[in-house]
Amino acid sequence: MRWNRFWIFLGCAIFLGTILLYATNRTVIGKKQNPPLRTIVIDPGHSAQTPGARGKYSTEEEVVLDVALQLGKLIEANMKDVRVVYTRKTRNALASTLRADLNERAIIANREKGDLFISIHCNSAGPTRRVTGYKTVYVKKGKRKVPVKRAIYATSPSTAQGTETYVWATGKNNAKTESLKESSVIMLDANSEDANSVLDMSDPETFILLNTLRNAYFDQSLRLSTLIEDEFTNVGRISRGARQRDEKGIWVLQATAMPSVLVELGFISNPEEEDYLNSANGQSEAANCIFKAIKRYKDELGRYSAPEDRQAAPASEQPNVQSTPISYNPRSRNNTKKPAVAASASKSTAKATTRQVASSRKPAAKNPYKYDVQLLVSDKKYTRNASIFNKLRGTIRKEQVVMNSRKVNKYKYIWGSFKSQSEANAALRQAKQLGFRKATLMGGGNDKAQLAAATPAKKSVPKVTFKYDIQLVITDKRYTRSAPVFKGLRGTIIRETVVINRKTLNKYIWVNFKTESEANIALKKAKKAGFWNASVISADNNNVASR
Repeated sequence: MRWNRFWIFLGCAIFLGTILLYATNRTVIGKKQNPPLRTIVIDPGHSAQTPGARGKYSTEEEVVLDVALQLGKLIEANMKDVRVVYTRKTRNALASTLRADLNERAIIANREKGDLFISIHCNSAGPTRRVTGYKTVYVKKGKRKVPVKRAIYATSPSTAQGTETYVWATGKNNAKTESLKESSVIMLDANSEDANSVLDMSDPETFILLNTLRNAYFDQSLRLSTLIEDEFTNVGRISRGARQRDEKGIWVLQATAMPSVLVELGFISNPEEEDYLNSANGQSEAANCIFKAIKRYKDELGRYSAPEDRQAAPASEQPNVQSTPISYNPRSRNNTKKPAVAASASKSTAKATTRQVASSRKPAAKNPYKYDVQLLVSDKKYTRNASIFNKLRGTIRKEQVVMNSRKVNKYKYIWGSFKSQSEANAALRQAKQLGFRKATLMGGGNDKAQLAAATPAKKSVPKVTFKYDIQLVITDKRYTRSAPVFKGLRGTIIRETVVINRKTLNKYIWVNFKTESEANIALKKAKKAGFWNASVISADNNNVASR
């Protein structure tokens, strides 16, 4: 009986252990990629110390704090996988000065590794001024008073209304790049071997990575700002559009290392909009509009970022699609070749046509040269899907560098092949614009001799020799080329230092004249300009004539 209990207990333990192990493995295998939007930083603008715009009875900092808290609750209730971070949840300022307060907001966003930064504000406009009449006043002129008409003005609150959503100005791209550099959340490409190490800021490849990341953040910010304005329009609000601030930019948007927008809920200086923004319905509607836009934005991000472990569909479920070869031509907009359609003709007709074409046409001479663009040489391993190659279409191959018949730990990344040198030159310009500043053109298969053979020889240009110069003046003063004393003298004027009686002086020479007759004509111009002691000299400073 005891043995029976033992075997029953052992069998149950093995069965439960198997189920537990299977469930654990299923969890690991089915593990999804991290969602593209994990942390949202909400920034209610201003504070009690710097209240921002003022209405008749309310301030900007009060309104935006209420809307921000409602927005955060909506996100927490409807997006369980998203964490909400507030830069402030009370009316108190984050620092003693305005600059330090703004800096602290950016520090919070970057420290919390936010994926989206939303700053909420209210707009304001000055009162309108109009003429309501005229009055006569007497102004004393000399011993008598003269009547003068003066306008009577009346001011009324601003009638400006509507919402706006801002992204950072493109003129401040360098500031955004600096914030990306300083942020510790920037990692190397996920497919790289060093995926968990922080970027080396001294590496020139960092320039490419940061530019690519900054451009992606700008596109995402612009998309979100458009969605927010769409939602405001859907509820009947007047939208003033998604826009960039002027060349000054918005500092907090440039200092956050993530997609970032600034939402203007309306004009608190307009009495009607002030009432709306202070009402429970208005604040709820504003928070709902921003939330719906964020939800649409999140859905779009999820749609375009597929999980890495997505398995292929079974063969029975896959559609039967005929594959067609794809070729890349930098000059062509349509880079996909269409499948050829078989002609419905008899075999005899096809043979006759083939013979006729073969006899009437000579085979076209193929261009034996192919061209590649070497993008960079690095000790890091990148895949084709690495972010630095995102905007380069076509094949990019990796080759290990060989030095002294030995393979070294460096890799060349080559973009190719291109049919003609003009196509390769266009691709080279594109690569340099994208940040591959050391990209070079090379022949297919790394054959530099082949490239040299394909390059047309430069025409020899006869060398022009200049034999004569004009010494204008020797003085202790220093002039630039644009000085007024040289006005009217076209060409190159150089300055040389000479020592006379232990005193260093400056000699100004008008150079590069081919013949003595040209030099004499120029000498007359120099004397006409006031250089009375000017003289013609040879190129080796031997005096020719003093006229």
